[in-house]
Amino acid sequence: MTRRVTVILDDSLMKKLRKKQAELIKESSNSVSFSGVINQVLRKNFKEI
Repeated sequence: MTRRVTVILDDSLMKKLRKKQAELIKESSNSVSFSGVINQVLRKNFKEI
């Protein structure tokens, strides 16, 4: 299930997430959504907790 959530991110974090998105787009022939990047980063980091 997905939910729409509003979050406020600081500029430095936005730049890092956009950079990650650009890297993923270069590596893939598919589109990569910003929401998908955020979900991927959160999943990866929550596995470590």
